[in-house]
Amino acid sequence: MTTSRLEAFSDGVLAIIITIMVLELRIPHGTDMDAVRPLLPVFLAYVLSFVNLGIYWNNHHHMLSTHDRVDGRILWANLHLLFWLSLFPFATGWMGENDFASLPVAAYGTVSLLAALAYFVLQTTIIRAQGEGSRLAAAVGSDVKGKISPLLYMGGIVLAYPARWLSLALYVIVALMWLVPDRRIESAQGRDRITAES
Repeated sequence: MTTSRLEAFSDGVLAIIITIMVLELRIPHGTDMDAVRPLLPVFLAYVLSFVNLGIYWNNHHHMLSTHDRVDGRILWANLHLLFWLSLFPFATGWMGENDFASLPVAAYGTVSLLAALAYFVLQTTIIRAQGEGSRLAAAVGSDVKGKISPLLYMGGIVLAYPARWLSLALYVIVALMWLVPDRRIESAQGRDRITAES
């Protein structure tokens, strides 16, 4: 199977996940700030999750662009990632509806951590399928951001009870780390094109 089918399916699932999240945003019953204020935690949680899902979508696209065909292992690794991403609406809603209480903040961190690990599993599965001289392995290199992110999520989970705002700050730091465009794969593909044309 070509990667285009896998990518189209994944895009559809991510679009549904984002749609579910936005449908959780309630319309204020009033026209002043007092009507909007109770909805701010839900909106802020939505923004954080939207950014995270956008990052996954972007990086997923770039990662799949390094590979031509998928096998059963890649399909299952991709489904594993989509499973954890599909829990973002639940974790987002729970955290936002409860004004960032400790347990929902820890649950959000757990979903984020497991999604990050699932992404790593998919990345590793693609690298193994590409074999020696893997284009993806060359592009991601030592993958410092990929190794730091789970550690920050774990720190956020541990800190959720004594310092939930510090937990949230760690989750935001991870998002900001990945929000800066990651050009490793694009750069590697550019080098491959130049080599092929030479």
